[in-house]
Amino acid sequence: MDRILIRGGNRLSGTLPISGAKNAALTLLPCALLTDEPLTLRNLPRLADVDSFGHLLNQLGASTAIEGSRPEDFGRVMTIRAGQLTSTEAPYDIVRKMRASILVLGPILARAGEARVSLPGGCAIGNRPIDLHLKALEAIGADLEMSAGYVTARAPGGRLAGGRYSFPIVSVGATENVVMAAVTAKGGSRIENAAREPEIVDLCRCLVAMGAQIDGIGTETLEIEGVDRLHGATYAVMPDRIEAGSYACAAAITGGDIELTNVDAHDMGATLDALRDAGVTVVEGRKSVRVSASGPLRPLTLSTAPFPGFATDMQAQFMAMLCKADGASVLTETIFENRYMHVPELARMGADIQVRGRTAVVRGVDRLVGAPVMATDLRASMSLILAGLAAEGETAVSRVYHLDRGYERLEEKFSAVGADIERASDG
Repeated sequence: MDRILIRGGNRLSGTLPISGAKNAALTLLPCALLTDEPLTLRNLPRLADVDSFGHLLNQLGASTAIEGSRPEDFGRVMTIRAGQLTSTEAPYDIVRKMRASILVLGPILARAGEARVSLPGGCAIGNRPIDLHLKALEAIGADLEMSAGYVTARAPGGRLAGGRYSFPIVSVGATENVVMAAVTAKGGSRIENAAREPEIVDLCRCLVAMGAQIDGIGTETLEIEGVDRLHGATYAVMPDRIEAGSYACAAAITGGDIELTNVDAHDMGATLDALRDAGVTVVEGRKSVRVSASGPLRPLTLSTAPFPGFATDMQAQFMAMLCKADGASVLTETIFENRYMHVPELARMGADIQVRGRTAVVRGVDRLVGAPVMATDLRASMSLILAGLAAEGETAVSRVYHLDRGYERLEEKFSAVGADIERASDG
């Protein structure tokens, strides 16, 4: 099994390109199931999760082809064509690998009139039920049943009717699923208290490019008028705001100076504001953000929240960064109840962190020390990498398959800005 080895203490500086967004890519890929024409996605990140989703699409009868990239393209270019669905079942052996697989439920149901999808897997960061997905689909006309670890959905008469649903709490995945299901319904649908994350906006824009009629994009109320069919399109995946935020934290924790390119600063508002509050210098360009730090970091009080609030996917990285702050920081995790599994690993490196329920108090320390640590989930993995960059001595991070799910060419990118980092195999 591979490990990431880091010899800390280097100040990071230079230019670092940001890849296409993992969370957006995994939402755009199932859009291909809604049409028999090809969907071409540009700026697609090279990630294990993207590959797994491609295999799932192949299982359903879609073909996937990697094309040559243009000079201006970041990442890969993939064309998906689902001329005919050969299966309406997403099996356990694929779906268990990542939670995003549940996002094929809405598109298969809309396209074929029925779908059978295994309950999902993914990172072990807490209880993430799919009840909101199911309630939203029921509201627009789906008949549902659950048995033997599978969800079976049917559209009476072969086509969803459309309808109205107001989410009791904001849910990104459930919003994505019901939007994809509603775009070809017989009638209109109104989705209230919808998630407003940039990835939702990216999904809606892609669907509009395919012929969908969606009003209210970027707001909490989406009005969708069903169309008879969607057509193919070419669409570029948005930049990864979480990857960009992670590398911004790397600049901060090492006292470095990094210019992030291919980014949208508007999508990173809460992250950039928090960095500024911590004493980090942030300069926004048209498609770039420069992050530099000198002197001690200031402590913060942060609470995760749905967009436009501070993203739960940035909590672990900020926790690592605040281990080097001058004072005590307070972090509150409101989205997932089990997202502090990185705390014991950071403690092995000398961090002073106390957790009480959903609140963590991080007291800055003078020094972190390299140690063997184990990644527990995707974002926790990056928190350990960040701590290793600032630690004295060598840090060995195991279970790096978590990192491969969400960070493209991580060692290469960090090496390019001065990190002493490499991948090693136990074999």
